Order: sequence, then C-alpha cells, then structure tokens
Amino acid sequence: MASFHLAVKAIGRSAGRSATAAAAYRAGVEITDERTGLVHDYTRKQGVEHSELVLPTDAPEWAADRERLWNAAELAEVRKNATVAREYEIALPVELSADERRELALGLAREISERHGVAVDVSIHAPGREGDQRNHHAHLLTTTRRLGPEGLGEKTRELDQKQSGEVERWRERWADMQNVALERAGIDAQVDHRSHQRRGIEQEPTAHMGPSAMAIERRAEQVAAREGRAYEPVTAVGQHNAGVVERAGLRQYIERGTEWLRDVGQRIAGRLHDVAASLSGAVERDRREAAEVQRAREAQERLAADRARQEAQERQQVRERERVAEKFKTIAGKREAGAHGYGDHNSDWKATPEVLRKAVDAYNGANQHTKDLYIEQIQRDPQMARAVGQLIGERELILQRDRGMSL
Repeated sequence: MASFHLAVKAIGRSAGRSATAAAAYRAGVEITDERTGLVHDYTRKQGVEHSELVLPTDAPEWAADRERLWNAAELAEVRKNATVAREYEIALPVELSADERRELALGLAREISERHGVAVDVSIHAPGREGDQRNHHAHLLTTTRRLGPEGLGEKTRELDQKQSGEVERWRERWADMQNVALERAGIDAQVDHRSHQRRGIEQEPTAHMGPSAMAIERRAEQVAAREGRAYEPVTAVGQHNAGVVERAGLRQYIERGTEWLRDVGQRIAGRLHDVAASLSGAVERDRREAAEVQRAREAQERLAADRARQEAQERQQVRERERVAEKFKTIAGKREAGAHGYGDHNSDWKATPEVLRKAVDAYNGANQHTKDLYIEQIQRDPQMARAVGQLIGERELILQRDRGMSL
C-alpha cells in the first residue's frame, strides 16, 4: 500500500549542524568546510542510489559544483544560530521502478527550485539492509537563499512562516505528483497528505518509523522468536504504534459490543410488544423476556461505566505524563541556564542519575523542533514517561536525603 511522507526540516548552526556536512552525508561524498576547516568524508556511505543538483536557470556555473555551492551557503550566513539549509524528506512509492522514483523526486526538486529560486541537492537512498525494504526515500537539500546570476541573495522567508501555507502547499503537491505517477504506472493505489482528523477518519495516527527504529524492532522480533517468547516493541516509536493498534482494537470491541446490546434490546422490545398484543395468557413468557431486556440493559450500563473509568484513568495518566515532562524541562532549563547547583561538579547535578544527565544534555544540544518532539514523546508515551519519572524520583530522593543530612 502506497504511503505518504513529506517533512520539511531546518538545518541550523544552533543545533551544531552545517550545510556542508548535511550535503556530504546525503550524497555520500567528501566536502571540506572552508569556514571551519573540517573535512566531512562520507564516501564509504552505502545506499545512495542517485545524487544530482537541480539549479535555477540563471544560476552561475560554479554552483554546479556541490562543494562550492554548500560552502557558499555557509559563508553567506554570519549569525551563530543561522539556518544554513532546508531539507525536504520524502518517501518514494515502492510500487514504482527505480527510474520512475528518480524522475518523481527530480520533478519535485525542479518545481521547488522554480518556485523559490533555490538550489536543490537531490539524494535518493535505498532502504537499509536491516530495515523496512519498502523504505525508498529521498532527501532534497535546498539553500535558504535564492540563487541568481550574482550568487546567493535574499532569504526565502515564505518558507519560515507557517501562515504562508507554503509547506502545506508542497505536501499537497507531492501527494498529487505521486498519485499521477501511480496512475500512469497502472497501479491501483493512492496517497493523501491530510491527517486522519482532516479526512474525517476517527483513528489515532501512528508515528513514522525510520530505518534505524525499524532495524532495532526487527532484531528484537528475531531474538524473541529464538527465545520462544512473545515479541514486544523496544523503541519508543514502536511502543507508541503498538499502543495505537491496541487502543483501536479496544475501541472497536466496545463499539461492536454496544451496538450488539442495542440491537438485542430493540429486538426483544419489539417481540414483547407482539406477544402482549396477541397472547394475553403468556404472563410467564413476558416476565422472562423482560428479565432478558433488563440484563441486556444492565450489561450495557456496565460497559458504559467501564468505559468511563477507563477514560478517567487515561486522563489521569495524561496529567501524570505532562507533570513528568514539565519536571524534565525544568531540570533541562536550569542546566542550560547554568543555575546554582547545576554545574558539572555541583551537588544538585551530581544527584541526578547518569542516564537522566545524558538525556538532559542531549536535549539541550538539540534544535527546538527536536526538543518539542522529545517533550511530546514523554507526554504521549506511557513507558517513556514512566522511565523518565522513575529517574526524576530517584534524583528527588537523593536530594531529600542529602539535605536532611546537612541539617
């Protein structure tokens, strides 16, 4: 079944990233960064099926050199927290041939280049050897400035503003392009860029599972099979998706049960009416039928009560996960701000379990988009929230003990 994925990501210095490193990795080449002197060598990277630069028609000749292009993109920015490149990460239909996938990705790159006047570096990657073999995808790395005869010029501000609607426009356009390609290839499959909610489908969405997570889950499944036990997801995204499927099944069970009970009640009520009208002497039968209706009604009420308790429990769990996420953000904020007690050798920081310290430092080193995803994951994933909450609880116990000893 064809699936849709298009995500637009910023590559910025605030997260310790560079356009030269991003381009070298995606194309599987070596690029020397003239600004920092670092050599980014990814010539041994496997799985790069095709790489190609797509440029505006009036671009200078030197821009066709990948190394010169991305060094120019780096040197054009002076701010320490500048966004130096933008990436369109797209899933390619497994139903198409390699040539059809390549032409589809290049077609999108040409349209992006024409509309925004930017250079687009296209790298098509094959599925990982241990991951989902349907995961054909491409990375479209673009400059954040328009490229003209004089070189890199003004910023493409329209792509930085959510209210412009440009990103949503490209999501819709990419879905249309895939559907045309699938239809042209005679494949009975379509994709839709809209969420389930926008399409009127009452279904909790699963999270996108990348090749790394897919490989980890596949190994865990193989280990479980060898040990003769049931497989359970081990990554956060795998656990989330399993929970979505489980909750969807529970909702369907409850809905089917409720519908069955309602139908039984309606059939019995109609039967009682007919019997009462035609058989005045069937008192005992009426009593039995009424008892059956009552039992069905009570079963329905119990089912509704169970559902209400479950929803209340879920709301409580959501509040608890939000509390854990807020505590984690507070610790991370104090660590990042260099608050008293949060230096490498200070008591409050040393009281923090090592795993939690690493998570906090990794969080502080990420860009804002990644930070938001991490906090959202804690709020959404019960197992992850429980693990973080236990670490925070251990830290609080150590701090309480230490403060009690100092009195």
